[in-house]
Amino acid sequence: MCVGIRASHRHLLPDGVILNVSGSGATYFMEPKEAIELNNMEVKLSNSEKAEEIAILSLLTSEIVESEIEIRYLLDRILEVDLAFARAAYAQWMNGVCPIITSQGCDAINFSEEEDYALSVDIAGIQHPLLLESSLRSSSDVITSNSGNSVHLGDGNGTMTSLSMLRGASDYPVPIDIKIKCGTKVVVISGPNTGGKTASMKTLGVASLMSKAGMFLPAKNRPRIPWFDLVLADIGDHQSLEQSLSTFSGHITRICNILEVASRESLILIDEIGSGTDPSEGVALSTSILQYLKDHVNLAVVTTHYADLSLLKEKGSQFENAAMEFSLETLQPTYQVLWGSTGNSNALSIAKSIGFDLNIIERAQQWVEQLKPENQQERKGLLYQSLVEERNRLEAQARRAGSLHAEILDLYHEIQNEAEDLGGRETALRAKETQQVQQELKTAKSQLDVVIQEFENGLRIASADQFNSLIRKSESEIASVVEAHCPRDAYSVNDTDSKSYTPQIGEQVQVTGLGRKLATVVEAPEDEETVLVQHGQIKVRVKKSNIRSIASSERNTETRHAPRLKRQGQHSKELQALPEPKNGEEVSYGPLVQTSKNTVDLRGKRVEEASYHLEMAISASGPYSVLFVIHGMGTGAVKERALEILNNHPRIVKYEQESPMNYGCTVAYIK
Repeated sequence: MCVGIRASHRHLLPDGVILNVSGSGATYFMEPKEAIELNNMEVKLSNSEKAEEIAILSLLTSEIVESEIEIRYLLDRILEVDLAFARAAYAQWMNGVCPIITSQGCDAINFSEEEDYALSVDIAGIQHPLLLESSLRSSSDVITSNSGNSVHLGDGNGTMTSLSMLRGASDYPVPIDIKIKCGTKVVVISGPNTGGKTASMKTLGVASLMSKAGMFLPAKNRPRIPWFDLVLADIGDHQSLEQSLSTFSGHITRICNILEVASRESLILIDEIGSGTDPSEGVALSTSILQYLKDHVNLAVVTTHYADLSLLKEKGSQFENAAMEFSLETLQPTYQVLWGSTGNSNALSIAKSIGFDLNIIERAQQWVEQLKPENQQERKGLLYQSLVEERNRLEAQARRAGSLHAEILDLYHEIQNEAEDLGGRETALRAKETQQVQQELKTAKSQLDVVIQEFENGLRIASADQFNSLIRKSESEIASVVEAHCPRDAYSVNDTDSKSYTPQIGEQVQVTGLGRKLATVVEAPEDEETVLVQHGQIKVRVKKSNIRSIASSERNTETRHAPRLKRQGQHSKELQALPEPKNGEEVSYGPLVQTSKNTVDLRGKRVEEASYHLEMAISASGPYSVLFVIHGMGTGAVKERALEILNNHPRIVKYEQESPMNYGCTVAYIK
């Protein structure tokens, strides 16, 4: 117990104990001297009370622990009773009836009692439970507002009465009958789109699960349904971008999973079986799946638009058909199941009822007329005629292909004779390129190691304000090493040329893409871009921009007729016939590939001997070719003399000194 007193009047409570002070410091909360003993006694009594409570609770807890088994047993029984009351309340709410579950198939049915007992599944007037729930909830307000009227929901036989007080029968799902005979293993449901095929199949699946859970069904009379250990369904579109599944692949994946786990007591529900692919293959696959299901499951119900699947009933009594009724008067589905019948899709009627373009529907109707059976003979005649024409066309193409094949074989043998040593050259080039790449990697690694070592040494002696400059310097050196070792092209092709020039058949032209070789035009240009030319026995189509005309006085007409493989003195004749490139025109030197024929090795030779071999190699090189001069590193005397010759020789257009990709080698370009 304490009292609040102003700070200026605390002397009124002499010997009082200050317990707390207000935030402003103007009020003190003090315990009077006379109340100290009373407060202490109160605390002691309060602690004694709490200790006694803990003792009592501990005693009760120990007694509960001793009865744990009985309490848990009672809790389980309470849960069972609560679940039973919940099922009963739900059954009363939806006016459900108790189903009869058969577990021994048709053998346990007494056919003498009632003719309908020849059915393995006999459910009359069942409404989809989930649709019925939403309808009942929406009508609850009307029931409450009309509480003064007599509302009777059922007569014990599953019949809904006094529904005139509700919002109308149209708000409730349409009741359907599910009648499947004994011995039937596969049911094929066909009918129009939006006709209720999928909803009817779902109703059977939900009813099976409700029966297994001990729930009543919103149906009439006493529905009978077999015991299914599993209810497996493939309904809807299961395509997935994340799992790379299309509509068909998702559909087939689900069916594959169903077949793996299904047993002889399972119920299989498949919506639009075999859809999403070619109709002929879809029908074939669906037929095979249904043939498998009839021998491995208790019951399979599938929906389809394939009329061929309805023909399975003729092949065995284990198949049954069902159709969704469609009113031709109102062009609307009635949502009633016609067991033993085959339905049409009525796609055109449904499209017309929802406001589709009439012109499109009329054209579709014409196609339907053409595809009717009475028009099949005419279609067969047209098909035969088209097949004959196609055969003649293919035979003509085969003859042309044969002649082309002979020409290609001749060309192949000629090229094979020219390229007998290509395998050895390729192996040598690969080995040399591998050696160069390994040398390049070794050099780059050593350069980077030097940069890193210099950076680490600088870190030890540099001050804090020098770190940024040291880092920038190291980054610059690393970038220089990377740039030095990056491959880059020495030349780029210039495709711009005069577009006014049009070559003529038989004219000799110069082709830049072939190392400025002479070729003959064998076919007039069909368009503005390409021309067919012949060089020796090889014909190739090149861009018009890669063709250069030459003066008629300089053309070498003998080149067109001379054999390429055995032509003598061709190098000197072509050298005389080649004109100098025009100003600003880019020269093509062919592929920049080092071979034994375009390489001169000066390593190990004296300066005079190296000069003689280099002069001879330049003189022997063809026009617009590339010469690789290997002078090595050494003392530099041979390299200096080689560069001097290349710089002053009249046939050398330019040269490129050694690079990080080609140490000890200079590339020279010949006029």
